[in-house]
Amino acid sequence: MLVNEKSITNAVKEIVSNDLSFQDSLQRDYCNISALARIVKPQIDQMLGGRNTSIESIVTALKRSRRDYDVPERPIASILAGSTVSVKTDVAKVSAAKSKRTIEKVAKSLTQNVDNFISVSESIMSITLVFDDVLLEDAKSMFAHDDILEVEDDLAAIIVHSPEEIIKTPGCAIAFYNQLARRHINIEDTVSCYTDTIMLVRMDQVGKAFNALTDLISNSRKMPKKKHQSQQQQQYHHHHHHR
Repeated sequence: MLVNEKSITNAVKEIVSNDLSFQDSLQRDYCNISALARIVKPQIDQMLGGRNTSIESIVTALKRSRRDYDVPERPIASILAGSTVSVKTDVAKVSAAKSKRTIEKVAKSLTQNVDNFISVSESIMSITLVFDDVLLEDAKSMFAHDDILEVEDDLAAIIVHSPEEIIKTPGCAIAFYNQLARRHINIEDTVSCYTDTIMLVRMDQVGKAFNALTDLISNSRKMPKKKHQSQQQQQYHHHHHHR
């Protein structure tokens, strides 16, 4: 019985979707496809019940899977294209148990150091502050020792500022996170606030992370646009620059 193309395609899809470096090499076109086919062949043979799969059929399936890892779909692409990235280095983060007392302390500190705070976010149990690391000692002394859950410094905040449509478009933040995950950059924390997506990374990875995101954005800008959309975008940019 011949193994049909579909099952080979599915096996390839499964292997590729579990390996970020394969996805990246396929998407950015530096992959030697026949070498990759030889690497994954034993795994595919095994997945298809010990059959001997031809290298050609694996190559075909890999070329086909390349489309799956392409630059994100519109409308995400147009939002990425309209995004800008900025970096703030020397950032620290403190998380504390949430209580009336900690919230009052935070509110007071915020009013006194409004320019030094990058984000304040809270969940049911905790509150997390991200700020210039000059405030670290103050921030730590603000809370009772037992209330502090986590302290991290030597971080950088990467802030992606996107057009307003991002609020109603699913998948944009995931596109940013995937870019970093593919390059094995750990996101220490992330907050999305209105049109900003803030990602905290370690200082020694900030260059790599910044490049990954600016690549994503510039690739989205190169995508062929539908006529009426590019006019809308020009108006949008025009409007923003002269506001």
